[in-house]
Amino acid sequence: MSAPIAIVTGAGSGIGRAVAERLAGNGYRLALLGRRLDRLEAVAQTIGGDALPLACDVGDPDAVRAAFAATQARFGRLDLLFNNAGTGAPRCEVDEHGDAAWEAVVRVNLSGAFYCAREAFGLMKRQSPQGGRIINNGSISAQSPRPRSIAYTATKHAVTGLTKSLSLDGRPYDIACGQIDIGNAGTDMTSAMAKGVPQADGGVRPEPRMDVAHVADAVLMMAKLPLEANVQFMTVMATKMPLIGRG
Repeated sequence: MSAPIAIVTGAGSGIGRAVAERLAGNGYRLALLGRRLDRLEAVAQTIGGDALPLACDVGDPDAVRAAFAATQARFGRLDLLFNNAGTGAPRCEVDEHGDAAWEAVVRVNLSGAFYCAREAFGLMKRQSPQGGRIINNGSISAQSPRPRSIAYTATKHAVTGLTKSLSLDGRPYDIACGQIDIGNAGTDMTSAMAKGVPQADGGVRPEPRMDVAHVADAVLMMAKLPLEANVQFMTVMATKMPLIGRG
């Protein structure tokens, strides 16, 4: 059996890089998507083998089409999409949230996730043998909001709807879709957590983080299931972070 083919978005750093490296170490051939080609090339060099770095702004549907077409041209098929790329906006009160900041978050977190899922769905539907798996990166904020984070929270809740629709619509084509909600993986993006972040009770407190390797392990477990089985939703979080009882 030939090696499975995966696309990882946001692969140049953080969770995306960790997952890409774990997949490569377990026999996957990879297309690495992200905005900064230099970072993707560094990841590809670390992985070795047949990794394909592709500069791609997931909020640009034409760029997404081109990246998925390049992946198909290189590898011939697609077995897994880890739909990971995301962004946030500075914390602010709802009535002070600017139009541009809102639209930037929606463009990447929701529209970008849809554009990538759409292209993956089409490839998986048309290829032979048919089928594949899409894993969307949700967030703890897909379940419960942080204070003054309306754009990020709204888009991550919307990703849950995207996941459910893809799961339903993928059934006739053996396309499985699941979602992983992650809390405080130890990446540069969460470095502020250790110093103290606003809480729902108005206080500011540090929050625990976990090794990003645990996220990579979880995604790999989801990815390696046969298509007759699916992890629909998984929450992986630092054990003591304030989700249970948040507020």
